[in-house]
Amino acid sequence: MPKLPKYENLLYAKHERAADEAADEAADGGVATVTLNRPKSLNALNTALLTELQEALRDAEADTEVRAVVVTGAGEKAFCAGADVGELLEKSPAEAREWSSWVQGIISGVEKMKKPVVAKINGFCLGGGLELAMACDFRVASERASFGQPEVNLAIIPGGGGTQRLPRLVGKTKALEMLTTGEQIGAEQALRLGLVSRVVPVGEEGEEESGLDAAVSELVKKLLSKSPAALGIIKRAVNRGLEMDLERALEFEAECFGQALSSEEARRGLKAFLNKR
Repeated sequence: MPKLPKYENLLYAKHERAADEAADEAADGGVATVTLNRPKSLNALNTALLTELQEALRDAEADTEVRAVVVTGAGEKAFCAGADVGELLEKSPAEAREWSSWVQGIISGVEKMKKPVVAKINGFCLGGGLELAMACDFRVASERASFGQPEVNLAIIPGGGGTQRLPRLVGKTKALEMLTTGEQIGAEQALRLGLVSRVVPVGEEGEEESGLDAAVSELVKKLLSKSPAALGIIKRAVNRGLEMDLERALEFEAECFGQALSSEEARRGLKAFLNKR
């Protein structure tokens, strides 16, 4: 296994699948875990952290052994509490626009990855942290997690895609309420709105993290048991199709269907089904 690059603001780990586990659908492995690691600042996003995040995600996308990615935050208090306000204060309007476009590119890169990306949310998920989480394919949260876009409280607005992805996930009315009041919502409400995929109850003292880990591991194992090619095509069909009218989106789905059926994995899967294997 090649030596992983060292980062100052995040932790990056890969878990490979052993050869004798390759046929085991429940085998843990083939996963890259990216942990935002600035717990003293509640994992706030600054330029250094975002640069390292981009590098780690590019590595995970390029590594053929990695089949799924988990993004989380260090410590028990926060997934990510937003952008580093100190950095923002130093920027001119022109610099702020350039920085916003750069951040949007990094976060959109998460959404465009061919591999499934799971956000493991263990506390505050605010501002840029929520923008990052919304670009992930799945969001699994602790019961104690909280979500919000509080930028308006600082007389600014989201700059990493929050005004665009939030309405697409929860609807225009609720998104406008969250964006214009800056108020946070709890995990259960986030689940009802479709902002998260699953909420993990808090158990006995000290068990919250392990329960969240178990829930994410369960989801990842299901994903690892599926065709990587099919997962990538599904992501592409959904993400691009949402930006089209229904007629064009159905045409695009047909294109994707043909692409999926052309793979060797699809041929093996269809033959196995016919042979009841």
